[in-house]
Amino acid sequence: MKTLYPSQFFNNIGSSKTNKEKVIDFYNEATEDYHFWSHDYNMHFGYYIPFKTNPFKRDTMLNEMNNQIFKQLNLTNKKQFVADLGCGMGATMKYGLQKNNNLNMIGLTLSDFQVHHGNKLLHKKAGVIIKENYNNTSFKSNSLDGAIATESFCHAGHQYQSFQEAYRILKPNSKLVIADAFLKKNEDDLCLGSTYCYQQLCKGWSLERIGNIHQIKKDMETIGFKNIQVKDLSFKIAPSVLHVPFAITGFVLKKLFKKEKLKPQSIENLRGSLFALLSGLQLNSFGYYMITATK
Repeated sequence: MKTLYPSQFFNNIGSSKTNKEKVIDFYNEATEDYHFWSHDYNMHFGYYIPFKTNPFKRDTMLNEMNNQIFKQLNLTNKKQFVADLGCGMGATMKYGLQKNNNLNMIGLTLSDFQVHHGNKLLHKKAGVIIKENYNNTSFKSNSLDGAIATESFCHAGHQYQSFQEAYRILKPNSKLVIADAFLKKNEDDLCLGSTYCYQQLCKGWSLERIGNIHQIKKDMETIGFKNIQVKDLSFKIAPSVLHVPFAITGFVLKKLFKKEKLKPQSIENLRGSLFALLSGLQLNSFGYYMITATK
């Protein structure tokens, strides 16, 4: 594969700090399970548009979420470099690269499995996945034309450092686009049922915590982001969330039919998926948002 990024975009590749081992283990072991969720290896929920996306076909909704994310970036026709901060298997990258011939992308993940197999999926495309922590990247300051984070910052607890690092690596006037689940109130203010769902969701998907959307916006303003737009997509993703119980049932039955044992990380992944559905039903406590902010 040809070199996709000039050296001036980086400072000492490989110097990033590691995240919690449980996050790495989760994605090293459970990533294969996501092929059952999405043939394209989309590791996120979908975006439903009546009469455009088919609510009975997950990948049409999952890829529409990818489409919405890239629309928010407002990329030009010039050659541009965009980072996917927590890229999974690179499905969102692959979608963007197929739609934009002038786009080069760099994906960051902590999973060796995702680096190895994700780069195979990106073969002959202008994208590469590297093993690196999005909280402490090797990109130089003011070096990228855009950045996206699709259901990834939650693994670091939506901590201040994640947004601060994204701000550092972006060029002035470039955008950060985030699609993720957030709390609508502080953890201490959740009711008993919401607290239980929240704890099980975090445990199943190896999330440190989920941030409060109101505090997140304040943090981004403090960091220096401007024109921060927060869109509630809870009802847009609902049809794809409703696929969860059917996907879980189908996955388990497939394993039983093949007489295969469920891996511990697969069980935790299924647990997280179930409580994502239950959390989504509690609209007074949880919401799914797209955040677009300009440096």
